[in-house]
Amino acid sequence: MSTLWPGRAAPPIVFLTRKLPDVVKARLADAGVLPRTWGGDRPPSREEIAGVAAEAEGMISLVTDPITGPLLEALPRLQVVANFAVGVDNVDLATATRLGILVTNTPDVLTNACAEFTIALLLATCRRLAEAERQVRRGAWTGWAPTQFLGMEIQGKTLGIVGAGRIGQAVGRKASALGLCVIYASRTEKPDFERESGAQRVELDELFATSDIVSLHCPLRPDTRHLVNATRLALMKPGAYLLNTTRGPVVDEAALAEALARGRLAGAGLDVFEGEPRVHPLLLTLENVVLAPHVASATVEARNGMGTLCAENVLTALQGKMPAQLVNPDVWPHRRGARV
Repeated sequence: MSTLWPGRAAPPIVFLTRKLPDVVKARLADAGVLPRTWGGDRPPSREEIAGVAAEAEGMISLVTDPITGPLLEALPRLQVVANFAVGVDNVDLATATRLGILVTNTPDVLTNACAEFTIALLLATCRRLAEAERQVRRGAWTGWAPTQFLGMEIQGKTLGIVGAGRIGQAVGRKASALGLCVIYASRTEKPDFERESGAQRVELDELFATSDIVSLHCPLRPDTRHLVNATRLALMKPGAYLLNTTRGPVVDEAALAEALARGRLAGAGLDVFEGEPRVHPLLLTLENVVLAPHVASATVEARNGMGTLCAENVLTALQGKMPAQLVNPDVWPHRRGARV
């Protein structure tokens, strides 16, 4: 019998779908949990997860792992899925709730990292930094010229934020400090955000029509898939910019590539892609696009915070307590493992 888990013949097993920051295994080990990590370089398939994690009571998954209904059905002991992300669009929440499986996420700890990266992407895109850097690297730069790589100054320009959650608001506050005028589209008013940043709430189509730069921060849901399509791209000012650091499928990538190729937009900064890790082949040929490999939260501070939060969520759930970051709270009275 485990002394750290009284009443149990053995400590619980927690399956990690990928190698995570060292703080995760350390925290689980301190709590007497047996972590079991997928050892491959590629994401495990449903069958592989079901085979390795059959006895697992907890799972820490990545946003790139499809935690589907059939997979959840194949794991009869599973009590909690801690998603290493804010978004949980990769998890079948309806099935998890029906089966009594808790699902958690990692809000707050990556807000600043993602907001900082969005500002970095905004500046790199508007000032054509990646395009200029590529010219230097390939030895094609012939020296300073007064009309070379002319970009757009951001001070006094209008930034439209689509989705004013934690990250969207953090971007707006940082952008306001840099002299941008901030507008936002959101299902609800954000009076504190408006007071702190001077932001103004507008309708979505008005945002696309009046912004010099549009930055996407809405979650991926059925109603936001291809939210940015050919129609909305056509609303944007000629010479405007689009940034996406949320989820790839929010943008119709083919429509965006066409708008950029035709010069309808001045540029785009993308950290996520519709068929990730695949990128639309036309985007790869365009100089006016900054392409990043889904790294908005890639800081030591953020990733350690995400990992620690996942571990704490799993441990809290397995101890029979409600995790603070539970995204399907309706499951709590009917959760697996609850004592009757």
